[in-house]
Amino acid sequence: MICIGIESTAHTFGVGIVDNSGKILANEKSVFTTENAGIHPRKAAEHHKLIYDKIIEKAMKSAKIEFKDIDLVAFSQGPGLGACLRIGANAARSLSIFLKKPLIGVNHCIAHIEIGKLYSGFKDPITLYVSGANTQILALASGKYRVFGETLDIGVGNFLDSFGRTLGIGFPAGPEIEKLAKKGKNYIKLPYTIKGMDFAFSGLQTKLNNISKKHSKQNLCYSAQETAFSELVEATERAISHIGKKEVLLTGGVAANSRLKEMMEIMCRKRNIKFSAVPPSLAGDNGTMIAWQGILEHKAGKKTRLIKSGIKQHWRIDEVNVVW
Repeated sequence: MICIGIESTAHTFGVGIVDNSGKILANEKSVFTTENAGIHPRKAAEHHKLIYDKIIEKAMKSAKIEFKDIDLVAFSQGPGLGACLRIGANAARSLSIFLKKPLIGVNHCIAHIEIGKLYSGFKDPITLYVSGANTQILALASGKYRVFGETLDIGVGNFLDSFGRTLGIGFPAGPEIEKLAKKGKNYIKLPYTIKGMDFAFSGLQTKLNNISKKHSKQNLCYSAQETAFSELVEATERAISHIGKKEVLLTGGVAANSRLKEMMEIMCRKRNIKFSAVPPSLAGDNGTMIAWQGILEHKAGKKTRLIKSGIKQHWRIDEVNVVW
């Protein structure tokens, strides 16, 4: 079985092609970026509309297959930015109708977890899911991914992007902040907000905005990362004690950050817990994870009728029954 997956929840339009063993045949994407601002949903959607056919064509060439070889079409049904989600959904519906193949609408957040499980070999991990809009500590319990901890305000990725705008860094800002942080030497004391297994970044963001002219970019980025990531590691460590699982998975766009991976690995090693981070090529939004999730759900007998294929902009991960 070969599945083509379409991702369009935010700044990325991605197309992945995967077979039923998890082999990646293609993983192509185009990312909407700006030089000194954040993401604008309408502009990102326009970007997706202009390039979606080119990315699909590029993926097909990378996979060295023809459309007749595709058995299944999957797409990100939510959560995400409505204008962006609609472009991907429309492309997926068109392919499904044209090819006369089944359509599967999947939860974007769950796809991040399942692609991480595929490449780690983990069966039942605690997952720290870190992306732009979503930052959650998750674990499977009673047939659903349950939220044991999450951000009380903004996702860690959005925090980094907002801080990046303060520094005049383009979007997405995370990679540049990571580079600057590696050159930082002096830690600046910043607000640290954690409540049990929940955490918050707005106070940290406000403080950084207020002192951005008083310190070097390098030290600001270093301090911002150390503070925000320490909150995430502490909350995950509490989840380990509370839930008692023996595997920890790091996934989502911010999982590509080498410092966050290092901090998580140190914590897990001290607790004698297995740790794995999703590969960098699959950390950010991508069509490959959507295709793999489509295969998992199709094998379990799920399908999405066209009449039920509308986007779900606020689709929480703990609303999905895990039947695969």
